[in-house]
Amino acid sequence: MQQLSLRTIRSTEDVAAGDAFAYWSDVICDTLVHVAARATGKEPFRGWIEHTVLDGIGWSTLSSGPQQVTRTRRMIARDQEEFLLVNIQTAGQAVIRQDERAATLAPRSMTFLDSTRPYTLEFGDPFSQVVVQVPRSLLSGRSLDDVTALTLGPHGPARLVADFLVGLEQQQREDPVAAAALLPHAVGLLESILGLAARESTPHPSATALARERVHRFVQRHVHDPGLDAAAVAAGCGMSRRTLFRALAADGEPLTTLIRRLRVAQAQQLLRARPALPIAAVALNCGFAGTAQLHRAFRSLTGTTPGAYRTGGERAQEPAPL
Repeated sequence: MQQLSLRTIRSTEDVAAGDAFAYWSDVICDTLVHVAARATGKEPFRGWIEHTVLDGIGWSTLSSGPQQVTRTRRMIARDQEEFLLVNIQTAGQAVIRQDERAATLAPRSMTFLDSTRPYTLEFGDPFSQVVVQVPRSLLSGRSLDDVTALTLGPHGPARLVADFLVGLEQQQREDPVAAAALLPHAVGLLESILGLAARESTPHPSATALARERVHRFVQRHVHDPGLDAAAVAAGCGMSRRTLFRALAADGEPLTTLIRRLRVAQAQQLLRARPALPIAAVALNCGFAGTAQLHRAFRSLTGTTPGAYRTGGERAQEPAPL
């Protein structure tokens, strides 16, 4: 059953000017999580926050003067609950740091913070935010390692989610019952955007790296073909010879060297797996033109001959595996 809580509004206007920031620091600790705050502006400090809780999820709309906020390990130990903090910037800018990453937030941008790890927030000018405080227990045990302090939006899916969360906070003021009915969708959207953020934070392989991987796979599958050359590989991989050579240049291993290395590796496997197989048959099965070519390539890469390698009479250097 959905449970509603009373909305609370607290402002530095309620206290003397000299006590404003100390009061604000206490309000933030009581409303969100324990932090250490320091005013950084020259003007008298002002802050205002409106907070409510809907089915265990906290919603805070706040406006404040410039400040720096730090959450340390000692402060983390003082809080018994673990939260995902969703920070949606609505005015001004912020710089948020956690897990050796930094996010700069402009209006309608969003980022995530893990309350169980230290972080720092810097607001150089007056600002406004919506902060959604989600218990980690509602997130199906999802790891936050790859998503903290990443800027999301203000475009694409992140913008849609941010707009929904801000709109839901406004809906709570007008119709709490309707807001409660929509709340499960908020959790689902957060799960989805966390997944997208984690995927975007993982470095994507470059086009060159993908081409190189495709070349290596093709050569491995066709290394027994004696006619394997640049034209055949390029055609088989659906790329130009220029793209082929550029992809392999990053490794510093030309195509001919790659083919020779993989053929020798396959020959080593055959020599040990089928000791009765004639050397000429080994050469043929591995794509070599004949035993002489096999001997030259084998000795060049392993320092010994195919026959000595098979009997174990000489110590061979193993080329990279297939």
